[in-house]
Amino acid sequence: MRATVGVVVTGFDQGDLVREAVESVLRQTRAPDEVVVVDDGSTDARSLAVLDALAGHEAVRVLRQENAGVSAARNAGLSRLTTELAVVLDGDDRLAETFVARTAALLEEDPDVVGSSSWLRMHGVAHAVARPAGGAAVDFLHRNASPATVMLRRDRWLAAGGYDERMRAGFEDWDFFLSLLSAGGRIEIVPEPLIEYRTSPTSANVRSMDKRLELYGHLVDRHRPLFEEHLRAVLLAQEAASTARLDTWERLVLDHPEVPVEDATYGDGGMAAVVRIATARAERARAVGPVLQP
Repeated sequence: MRATVGVVVTGFDQGDLVREAVESVLRQTRAPDEVVVVDDGSTDARSLAVLDALAGHEAVRVLRQENAGVSAARNAGLSRLTTELAVVLDGDDRLAETFVARTAALLEEDPDVVGSSSWLRMHGVAHAVARPAGGAAVDFLHRNASPATVMLRRDRWLAAGGYDERMRAGFEDWDFFLSLLSAGGRIEIVPEPLIEYRTSPTSANVRSMDKRLELYGHLVDRHRPLFEEHLRAVLLAQEAASTARLDTWERLVLDHPEVPVEDATYGDGGMAAVVRIATARAERARAVGPVLQP
C-alpha cells in the first residue's frame, strides 16, 4: 500500500544551499505529501532571505528555532509531520529525482525495513562515490552503515526516542540508527548514488573525525548491551577493516618503489606486510637485472 511521505530539511546559516536542497525535494518523481524546513537559528542575511522566500512557497512549511543542533532540528521537523514515512535531509545536500520513490518502495515492500537510503555522490572539494551497506543493528556496531539522509518509518523514530539532542559534536545519526535498530529490522540501501553530498574541510562530518575515538566510546557506553551481545562480531569486523587498510597500504607501497619502508607496526600484521614488500621488491629487482652505468 502506498504510504504518505514527508521530508524534513534542516539548516543553519547555509544560505542558498538550503534553497537548492528544497528544490531537489520538490523535483522528486514521487512528490512528498509534506515538506518542512527547520531553521536552526540562522543569523546571516542571505540565509534569512532564503527562508523568507521558502516560507512563501505553498508546498513548504518553515519552522524557526533557537540554535539547538541538528538533532533538535530533525526532531522538531519530524514531530510536525503527519506522514507515515519521512526523509531527513541536511540543508547543504541534495536528492536525486528518484530518491523518494526508490527509498519509499523499499519500506512499502518489506515491513522489516525500518529505514532506507542510498549511496552518496560526493561533490565540493572531493569527488567520489561512497557506498554504505546498511544492514541490521550488528552491522552498525563497528561503523556507521547508512547516510544521515534517510527515509524512516515515523512510528519507529518515535519509539526509538528520536535523535539525542545532547549529541552536538557528531555521530548523532549513528547513535540514532543504533537506537532504531536495537528493536529489530534493518536499513536497506539503494545501490545507486541518489544523494548529492557536499564536502568541505570545515563540515561537521570532517570536524567530528578529530574526536572519533571519544565519540565512538560514547556510543559503546550508550549502547553497551547491544555491543556486549555482539562482541565477537564487532571485534572480527574491526579486525577485517584493519586488515583491509593494511592490504591497501601494502599495494600502494608496492606500486611506488621509491617510497622507503623503514618502520613496521607491531601486532597488527604490519611486520608481515613489510616482509612481503621487501620480498616483492627484491624479486622485481632480480627480474630487471643490474642497471648498467653509462
